[in-house]
Amino acid sequence: MQARTFDTKAEAHAWAVQVEAEMQRGSYIVRNEADRTTMKELIERFIREVTPSHRGQVKEAARLRNTAKHKLWQTYVANLKATDFAAWRDERLKQVAPATVLREMGDLALILNHAMKEWGIVLPVNPLNHVKRPKVSNARSRRLAAGSEAGEGTAPTPSEEARLLAACTHVDGDLSSCRVKWLRPMVELAIETAMRRGELLRLEWQHIDLDKAVAYLPETKNGDPRYVPLTPKAVAILRAWPKGSGALVFGTTENAFKLAWQRAVKRAKLPDLHFHDLRHEAASRLAEKLSNVLELSSVTGHKDLRMLKRYYHPRAEDLAKKLAASVLAG
Repeated sequence: MQARTFDTKAEAHAWAVQVEAEMQRGSYIVRNEADRTTMKELIERFIREVTPSHRGQVKEAARLRNTAKHKLWQTYVANLKATDFAAWRDERLKQVAPATVLREMGDLALILNHAMKEWGIVLPVNPLNHVKRPKVSNARSRRLAAGSEAGEGTAPTPSEEARLLAACTHVDGDLSSCRVKWLRPMVELAIETAMRRGELLRLEWQHIDLDKAVAYLPETKNGDPRYVPLTPKAVAILRAWPKGSGALVFGTTENAFKLAWQRAVKRAKLPDLHFHDLRHEAASRLAEKLSNVLELSSVTGHKDLRMLKRYYHPRAEDLAKKLAASVLAG
């Protein structure tokens, strides 16, 4: 026997007719849990039981709690159709970037798949499988611009790298300088090694061999550990950086780093510069030294060479110089 509660007699009658027809065709699916569990409840359970086992659990939990606030997720799961998710997608696209919507859709699809496999939520199919994902075209090619030499009646302008490093430098007694000492070496290492922010924040002394010029990253974004070769400058930076009592090279938090970075780019008058852009810069510089793309991918940690292409942005003028040099050499 199947039972449900409805607001009106007409809705109840329509549901009963549908269920009876499905039973006669042999296509009826018992959806007990799906009939009495809202999508919001699924999200909240996922946060409690699954998210704690994930890397980046704090960010994921905050993101899912924000997603759960939408009024649509107070609907019982059995009543949610692909058209509901599509309408929510279109609404969200008016509020946030496509990449954010894509990530949120991925979260919801993951939660539904988990609920269908582990929590007794019975559905004919995950409705998100039939919802078109938004196209994302947010690849950045931002690199640090070179400075200019002095001309007639004009003063030289420092490069963006010089401006950035100056803004990241702590000077004792100078209240207008960077408040922390660790920001500049972190920025310099990012440019030298193409390490991500999270990888730098988790970097431990026990995983660094300065004699061999190698750093080991046991935990990376794509889930695989990797060894990062250190340039002579990177080795010099780490040798000069004092070892504290803790295991981490840079004993700071993600939030403290974020605030320090925001202040630095403001001082440097580079408001459009993201820290991740330094990974673009590093990959492009490394690409000039490592012509083998497989070698380059082993340094940056990219599994997909198509993704690596996003980080390889040689300047057109540099390519022109290489072409000119090859013509002269020939």
